[in-house]
Amino acid sequence: MSDRIFGGIGILIALIFAYQATIIQESFLSDAVGPKTFPLVIAAVMALASVYFLIKPDPEPSWPRAGRLAEIGLAALVMLAYAQLLPELGFLISTTLAASYLTWRLGTRPLQSAVVGLGTAIGIYVVFKLILGLSLASGPLGF
Repeated sequence: MSDRIFGGIGILIALIFAYQATIIQESFLSDAVGPKTFPLVIAAVMALASVYFLIKPDPEPSWPRAGRLAEIGLAALVMLAYAQLLPELGFLISTTLAASYLTWRLGTRPLQSAVVGLGTAIGIYVVFKLILGLSLASGPLGF
């Protein structure tokens, strides 16, 4: 039953996401693909994955214990904080902090998590900002 609820909520979110993608304002100077394509592809993949949960639910799902549920909730709060801090701290700092925390909670040592978080932030920054030329949030240090 819980998988079917999850699948239904997933389809609802995918529909909302697809609707939001269709109302994106397009510039007359956009490329052939346009800004709507990628969000619509994400919505389609999410809807298909959700349909799978509706059609073939797990007969006996095992729920995590209360401590694990709290960690999942805290990880979600970290992602919300990441979204809020991104414009203030910039991409590199906020991504380093979020990735470091999440990898630490996945089982790495704190120093190792900090290195992985920084490497993740720098790697994504190089690919998206320097190679692809996309705009990322600038922080107090200007990058």
